[in-house]
Amino acid sequence: MFAIVRTGGKQYRVGVGDQIVVERLAGDVGQEISLGDVLAIGGDSPVIGAPTVPEASVLARIVQQPRGTKVIVFKKKRRKNYRRKRGHRQELTVLKIVTINRTAQTATPPESSPETDSEPGGSEATA
Repeated sequence: MFAIVRTGGKQYRVGVGDQIVVERLAGDVGQEISLGDVLAIGGDSPVIGAPTVPEASVLARIVQQPRGTKVIVFKKKRRKNYRRKRGHRQELTVLKIVTINRTAQTATPPESSPETDSEPGGSEATA
């Protein structure tokens, strides 16, 4: 079974036991976190969310909190003596997927109940 999760503005296809490198998430090494933005769950009976699968989550353990490789940003305008050099290192989190929780299939959709707050005459105020 696999799941497609969204974190840090990117989407990842994960399975149980996989390690993924995502943008920095709050937490300590060894702590378990839940990824709630599950876009789809695949396997024998796939479920595709609209936009997410309700009540589904992916449990992951933080393995490391490293920093990425340095990226050099160099700007230059020729013949103008304009040179700017900046560096950037992205903070990352390495996650190990522990379980994929799929409670969306067993849950029943909520029944619509009549509104008790509104008056029978309508919601418009009379002046």
